[in-house]
Amino acid sequence: MDALTIHEAAATTGWSPRMLRYVERVGLVAPRRSSSGYRLYGAEELQRLGTLRELLERFDVGLGEMGFALRLRRDGELRGAVQAWFEAEPQRPADVSAADWLRFEQEKHQRLLATTKAAPQLTEIG
Repeated sequence: MDALTIHEAAATTGWSPRMLRYVERVGLVAPRRSSSGYRLYGAEELQRLGTLRELLERFDVGLGEMGFALRLRRDGELRGAVQAWFEAEPQRPADVSAADWLRFEQEKHQRLLATTKAAPQLTEIG
């Protein structure tokens, strides 16, 4: 046999079938599919899963972080936006006094939070 089913791969690697699906969904491992659509894990995928586990443990990162790192590699626009954010220096708006800057930022964040709390209600209606 040249490939394992998801349950066999889970038993071999220690990852649960659910985690293997998540690893695939975020793009970290891409198992082949059978003609029936079942995931098939070959030696390449098993090796990637093993080295992924080692990487996560060595650097104390999670799968979500690795998925995001992959997105940064693939999405130039996202990579540029993140880089710009790291390099940006906070600047007080010209029309806000230094004494009012903290209050201004607090109110801005409160408005943003109120908008995000109302947004799911709008999508549920549509």
